[in-house]
Amino acid sequence: MKYSTSRPNNQRGVTLLELLVGITIGLLTIAVAMGALMVSRGVTGSVSDVSDLQQQASYAFRVIGSQLRQSGSIKLKMSATKLETDLTPPLVAEPVAFETDFTDGTNTFTLATDTLSGLDSPGASEYKLTAGYRNYTEDVYLRTNPSAPPAPESVLRNCLGGTGTPTLIQSQFVLNVATNELRCNGPSVAGNDIQPIVRNVANFRVRYLMQTEAGTGNPNLRYVDAATVGAPGTPGWAQVFAVEVCLVLFGNEKLNLPAGSTYTDCDGATAVNLTTLAEPRNRRVHMVFRNVYQLRSQGLSG
Repeated sequence: MKYSTSRPNNQRGVTLLELLVGITIGLLTIAVAMGALMVSRGVTGSVSDVSDLQQQASYAFRVIGSQLRQSGSIKLKMSATKLETDLTPPLVAEPVAFETDFTDGTNTFTLATDTLSGLDSPGASEYKLTAGYRNYTEDVYLRTNPSAPPAPESVLRNCLGGTGTPTLIQSQFVLNVATNELRCNGPSVAGNDIQPIVRNVANFRVRYLMQTEAGTGNPNLRYVDAATVGAPGTPGWAQVFAVEVCLVLFGNEKLNLPAGSTYTDCDGATAVNLTTLAEPRNRRVHMVFRNVYQLRSQGLSG
């Protein structure tokens, strides 16, 4: 009589120790992957911040520069007998000259007051930098009816895209420290229309390249602040050859910075501690941008 015995089962489960080791290895792998992801996200955020700040600075300088480069410029009369109010052709692409003050019979245009001025510490309803120039009309074809004869219209615009007043195009810039916004005001017939043009601005600093001692044969060019040039409307503003604008912009991404991390402010000397700044600037990337604009008048009006 034969008896059959079943073969022992070779399959078996993992032990508790093996299970714990496997879970630990899996968790370590996930932790490494999450760390790499967070580092990658931080780097991506910083790169995005830097790119955004560069774009904003470029836009701000383009807006400010388009206004400063026109400051003090007016059109040259093509005929000694032709009145400035005479709108008969040719009016397009006339040469440019620089004068002191003028009147069109109704409005008075004062170079020292209306074309360039500034305040180092503007108060309420005051502005850090003001740039202005003549508002001329030219014969243009209207888009609403291109077949109609050309009509006089201003093609000049202020910092907000407005046409200003019939006599003057003006743009006034100021930093709102409560909201960290660079704002621009474009005075017009309807009144003031101030709007932000750039956000996340930590500092807005303006200096002026001024020529003095011109009558001595040994002129002196130096960078000065607005107080040194003089109060708005004084003759010193006609001696300004160029304007230097400095902006400090900050990002949105919070960084893991070591204690004592600093950047150098617009004055080229002040070290600002990024780790002790108040929100929303604390531990954010800060970038300093600087540009110099030569005025078309180059002090000739002075």
